[in-house]
Amino acid sequence: MPNQHHTLSSSKRKIFQTEGLDCPFVDYEIRNLSDYLAVFSSLIGSDDIFWFRGHADYRWLLIPSALRYKTVSDREKALGLISCFKRYAEMKIERPPELNDELRWTQLAQHYGLPTRLLDWTENAAVALYFACQKQEQDGCIVIINPVDLNKASGIKTSRILDYSKDAEIINEYFFLDGKRSPRNGKNNIAIYPIWNSPRITIQQGAFTLHGSNCFSITPKQSPSLVHVPILKQYKKILLNELDRFGISEMTIFPEIDRICNYIKCKAKLDNH
Repeated sequence: MPNQHHTLSSSKRKIFQTEGLDCPFVDYEIRNLSDYLAVFSSLIGSDDIFWFRGHADYRWLLIPSALRYKTVSDREKALGLISCFKRYAEMKIERPPELNDELRWTQLAQHYGLPTRLLDWTENAAVALYFACQKQEQDGCIVIINPVDLNKASGIKTSRILDYSKDAEIINEYFFLDGKRSPRNGKNNIAIYPIWNSPRITIQQGAFTLHGSNCFSITPKQSPSLVHVPILKQYKKILLNELDRFGISEMTIFPEIDRICNYIKCKAKLDNH
């Protein structure tokens, strides 16, 4: 930690304890990029693999979009949209995946905003910080997970991250689950490497957790190393400006032309009309 260690105020500490994620948090104010790097150097001192996820709102849970709906019928409706996506998108994609290539199709659907069982992570802590610094009127956080630990606790008897080229049979079973919870005998959440089929995933150094039917969220019981780092709203603008100087911005992590145009307008301090 830096010599001048700024802990959270008692009111902020209480908020993150009672309203934040169900896992330990770092009691430290991240005021600038130097603070951020110092905190991560103290948390991650080994050769273990860690993934990061930036939450613009500290109250968000570690649940993928298709499983956030409150009713079983809505969750199943959301999960069923992938069939429509395959049907409509195949003619618009130059080289569509094979129809039974479930992970590639699900990644594409996730990329274009369809709800899925995938939850996005990144191997790049700076990219996670960028996402945590959105919604500048709200406190955010960075979530840190050891994906190997998650898989060890999942019951799949492996001490590595799953790869579709080797583990397609295990991974594909998840894409045929319904929207029901099965706390006693359901499938546990697992960590998988993506198929590098889009520039955005490559640039953002993306990774995924694939969520089963046992528990839709990720908890410390599933991943004992799970921890989050508060990102307070009053420092988000400072952090974004510093990230921009180091090449992490909307233009660099989103390759689409419209995001580049939006970045240029923001740099010129012009509002959208």
